[in-house]
Amino acid sequence: MIRVVLVDDERLTRDAVAALLALESDLDVVGQASDGAAAVALVLELVPDIVVLDVEMPGLQGPDVVERVMASASGIQCMILTRHARPGVLRRALAAGARGFLPKNVPVSQLADAIRRVHSGRRYVDESMAAEALAESPCPLTDREREMLAMVTDSRTAADIARLVHLSSGTVRNYLSSAMSKLAARTRTEAARIARDHGWI
Repeated sequence: MIRVVLVDDERLTRDAVAALLALESDLDVVGQASDGAAAVALVLELVPDIVVLDVEMPGLQGPDVVERVMASASGIQCMILTRHARPGVLRRALAAGARGFLPKNVPVSQLADAIRRVHSGRRYVDESMAAEALAESPCPLTDREREMLAMVTDSRTAADIARLVHLSSGTVRNYLSSAMSKLAARTRTEAARIARDHGWI
């Protein structure tokens, strides 16, 4: 049996996927989690063969969970199943160590086959997403601009970010302004959203 843990903040989605996978004779859903931190704890406790997780969840995001699971050196493999199937998200997930990437609109037979393939040591990436990722332009942001955008929230000011990264407020504003210009964004929040959508932060 291939032991699987499902991670998704939508309980209906988790339950539906678990019920469908239960129809497969060689797959066993041994646990479920609703957020990233709970997922890491559950996975390290149960040590499944495969973790199937969403990208956007409360707390730790999917790629962050993948990185922590891969760092455990437990041999557990991770796959992304998400409705946020953008090329940049695909690149970020694969860079984190995910072995599979599928959109949520695939039939369960395709998900089951992908789980089996990843379990056997291979990769499984949705063909249309792989083609889009190859065609997309590279990130125009510098490492510093990406670092600043990654810290942007609705409530965090440039001064707040400056204190966190030990730079002057003016320097942080310059990095954010440059990033906004490159991404044709009107606000730093919009620039951060664009960068996240492309998987650059």
